[in-house]
Amino acid sequence: MNQPYTNNLIHETSPYLLQHAHNPVDWHPWNEEALELAKTENKLLLISVGYAACHWCHVMEHESFEDTTVAQLMNSKFINIKVDREERPDIDQVYMNAVQLMTGSGGWPMNVIALPDGRPVWGGTYFRKEQWMSALEQISDLYQRKPEKLYEYADKLEHGIKAMDVVTLNKSVVDFSEEFIDETLENWSQYFDHKEGGLKRAPKFMMPNNYLFLLRYAYQNNQKKLQEFVNLTLTQMAYGGLYDQVGGGFSRYSTDVNWHIPHFEKMLYDNGQLVSLYSDAYLITKNKLYKDVVYETIAFIERELTAENGAFYSSLDADSNTPEGHLEEGAFYVWKKEELQKLITSDFDLFSDYYNINNYGYWENTHYVLIRKKSDDQILKKHNIAIDILNKKKQNWKELLLKTREKRSRPRLDDKTLTSWNALMLKGYVDAYRVFEEDHFLISAKKNAHFILNNQLREDGGLNHNYKNNTSTINGYLEDYATTIEAFISLYENTLDNRWLLTARDLTNYVFDHFFEETNNMFYFTSNEDPALVTRNIEYRDNVIPASNSIMAKNLFKLSHYFENDYYFNTATNMLNNVKPEIANYGSNYSNWLDLMLNYTHPFYEVAISGIEAHQKTKELNKTYLPNKLLIGSTEESNLPLLKNRYIENETYIYVCVNKACKLPVKEAVEAVELIKTDNL
Repeated sequence: MNQPYTNNLIHETSPYLLQHAHNPVDWHPWNEEALELAKTENKLLLISVGYAACHWCHVMEHESFEDTTVAQLMNSKFINIKVDREERPDIDQVYMNAVQLMTGSGGWPMNVIALPDGRPVWGGTYFRKEQWMSALEQISDLYQRKPEKLYEYADKLEHGIKAMDVVTLNKSVVDFSEEFIDETLENWSQYFDHKEGGLKRAPKFMMPNNYLFLLRYAYQNNQKKLQEFVNLTLTQMAYGGLYDQVGGGFSRYSTDVNWHIPHFEKMLYDNGQLVSLYSDAYLITKNKLYKDVVYETIAFIERELTAENGAFYSSLDADSNTPEGHLEEGAFYVWKKEELQKLITSDFDLFSDYYNINNYGYWENTHYVLIRKKSDDQILKKHNIAIDILNKKKQNWKELLLKTREKRSRPRLDDKTLTSWNALMLKGYVDAYRVFEEDHFLISAKKNAHFILNNQLREDGGLNHNYKNNTSTINGYLEDYATTIEAFISLYENTLDNRWLLTARDLTNYVFDHFFEETNNMFYFTSNEDPALVTRNIEYRDNVIPASNSIMAKNLFKLSHYFENDYYFNTATNMLNNVKPEIANYGSNYSNWLDLMLNYTHPFYEVAISGIEAHQKTKELNKTYLPNKLLIGSTEESNLPLLKNRYIENETYIYVCVNKACKLPVKEAVEAVELIKTDNL
């Protein structure tokens, strides 16, 4: 197609940036040339941040960035820079902190105006065309008349931004206790929604790490009410329209309290973590619903977000074309009653009861989003049918609707690959394999791990962040290292292949060399080899994805045991102690840290398996939910500290150790599990 406009984004690989390559706005990618141009021409920077699956990003593009009048204003007064927040999370963090300081909230699209030196002076999220033009006129006018006012404000805001993520070394005596965790949970539980699950608010985000921690704490401490709340939440999320009842996989969040209407974008990072969560939940409860969620979500990932080389793509857009050719949110996923009646025919009464083609499942404009309200047992009793018949009907419905849906205009795919998100999905596959023992889950996990080794790991020992068109152009961030190390440790625990454990250790040492801040024992988000931004952040508050520092602290704790490394252990302990003062009042923002704290407040076990049946014993041990242990094993003599001098030919022994003391070795996995469950050390 001949395009009337083309800007500098045309040379980029990010699908989000390429979406804007034919805007009349003279967009630049974030690079030294664009930043220098602002200084040379003494123009303000206009930095617009979004991502490919973002609905309101598309709305603002259509209303403002495709409008020639708006473009003329932007081009004449500003140097305009487009940023893919997934590709450059470092830039996103800096300016998101600024927007939150200025406005009290944040989100995407995020639009910031900064001085030529990059320091922000104004910002917000979505703006209607008239608002946008008015704001741009006012700020550019102020910059012409009284630039000193903006410089004065930039100085104050810069101090505020730098203060947001300051972590000081906590010199108080380390004191991690169950009482502290109980107090945190008491504060947190006031916000629990005991009717619909999740928190008492809308929109509702799934926050997988919150529930991984709560799941662990509830079952380790036999807290029945907390167990019930976690299982209510997982059930309601799986029943909701948030979960794709036809094709599997979760959207990013629901706009209402009962998980019904999502923002329809599907993100790799959510689904990877949710596979881990539902796998562990199944291991504890044996709830078939959880198993279905894992298998259907993985089927979605394999069908729609997996490349031939084993890499995983980033996301699917919220928007897609209607039959009339209009781009609308959710168009690919929603149904009209008449269409469903024609497809389902004689079973429609049962189908409509199961998926609520009624007032409960209605969305808008005669469209329904499939949502469950009743359990299978309730449906069986009400309709007087057998479970095998219902299961067969459900399978037929899903196959039919999926086949029908595939004929629709598909949501746009963001086919860039991010190392950190791939590692989260890799760990999801490993966790699913650990629980369900499906060989093809492990095959996919290994294929992705080899993709990371072969394409993202550099000769200098560092990682790259992105991958597209056979190239990696962006230096890795702490999130890439932390998630990859975690995934490789998990892969080791399920394969006993030393390569993954040793690579995890080597990556950890690289992180110390390039990201560590010795004065506070924390890690920067960016490498010391990256160009400086307004501030160098330390990301430590858990969000939808756990903070890179909390993942790193958990890695160091585990690796300290594997390699008997006191420096790793002391660093992990100091990191947790540093954030402890903030935890009690904001449990949901520190759930991964709390998970680490459980390793200190409860016995933590090293389970070493040495002998010819090490792989089989590993599988048997994994059939029990034991979150407070690590596994190490070998079928031959090994120099790893926990396995040294433990190999006996033609025998297999399991050693259960805690606090540098070991029980007598046992031969059966069930005996090892019993030692862990009954131990009072």
